[in-house]
Amino acid sequence: MSKTKEFLIPFVGLKLGKHHFEYQINNDFFKNFDYEEFQSSDIKVKLLFEKKSTMLELEFKHKGTVNVPCDLTGEDFDLPIKGKMKLIVRFGDEFNNDNEELLILPHGEHEIDIAQYIYEMIALSVPQKRIHPGVKDGSLQTEALTKLNELSVKEQKEESNKEEDIDPRWEKLKKLLTDK
Repeated sequence: MSKTKEFLIPFVGLKLGKHHFEYQINNDFFKNFDYEEFQSSDIKVKLLFEKKSTMLELEFKHKGTVNVPCDLTGEDFDLPIKGKMKLIVRFGDEFNNDNEELLILPHGEHEIDIAQYIYEMIALSVPQKRIHPGVKDGSLQTEALTKLNELSVKEQKEESNKEEDIDPRWEKLKKLLTDK
């Protein structure tokens, strides 16, 4: 899926052991997947790639910000995101990526494309409801918030006098109890 070779890891040429990779992700990366949810993005992805004799272990971590519109006000803001994901790569007779944590590559493969896994990890780490931090702490003042506050249902407090609500028949019954 990726149009660059930056996300192809030729594991055949790597020695057994741990290898570190770092990627800087921006909106150009998401254009390859026709994903245009972010106005801008600045995400750093770190990959710990461990090559073993019979399998590969990949541990992805990402941290950064994506610029998205607030769901309540429509104001753009930088949303901090972070996350991690593990992937185990084994070798078998045919390609199989049905399991999200296990990838089976056919024998004879010499490289792995990790772009799809980075894309999924980042897309899934963005919360479904995106609320500007200024809305939560009350520091954001916009026309949309002002209108929402005007239209919100106000609680009406009814003051009731308990003495006026008591049925006079109960008063006579209470008097009988105290007259003993």
